[in-house]
Amino acid sequence: MAHYHLPDDVRKRMIQAQLKRTGSKRLAGVVERNISTLVEIRQNMERRKSAQDRIADWVTQFSGSMIFVYIHLVWFALWLAINLGWTGLKPFDPYPFNLLTMIVSLEAIMLATFVLISQNRISEIADQRADLDLQINLLAEYEITRVLTLVDAIADHLGLEVGKDPEVDELKNEVAPEVVLREMEQMKNHAKGGPKKPKALKTETLD
Repeated sequence: MAHYHLPDDVRKRMIQAQLKRTGSKRLAGVVERNISTLVEIRQNMERRKSAQDRIADWVTQFSGSMIFVYIHLVWFALWLAINLGWTGLKPFDPYPFNLLTMIVSLEAIMLATFVLISQNRISEIADQRADLDLQINLLAEYEITRVLTLVDAIADHLGLEVGKDPEVDELKNEVAPEVVLREMEQMKNHAKGGPKKPKALKTETLD
């Protein structure tokens, strides 16, 4: 069974980058914890793969290696040498090498199928990660909006000028994801020559 393993040098670079950015070993520990969580998630994905998924991944990985290229170069060279009469052996697939053409065509079909199987599974994983990113981003926006509301209330209480900034009042509104998606779709339609009706991205005020 294959196990996902994050290379030690990559792990160290990520931690060192966090230390350089913040100078905090405690935050570097958070990065280490996140790395461990990432590795565990990848390992769980590997364990959940079916036998056909493992075969498809292996074939895809092997067909994308230089060993695969070298094997085919040797195979084609021997095939051509024999069937062109360069070796003294009796040709079994003379020019125009119909048998070789058929074998290579079947091989291409099978390889393309294996690649598509692997790509479909990778696409599913990518969709799951995108959904997770969206959930985290929405949660972060929700939390930041409420923190901004609290800070603005404190500024108003202290009589600070920053509390009277109209841009802050706009930022205190919560983003509606469905409105953002509609706006993006309208921008795409507008780019294609269709109508575009802008909509406000903020719908709920958290005062």
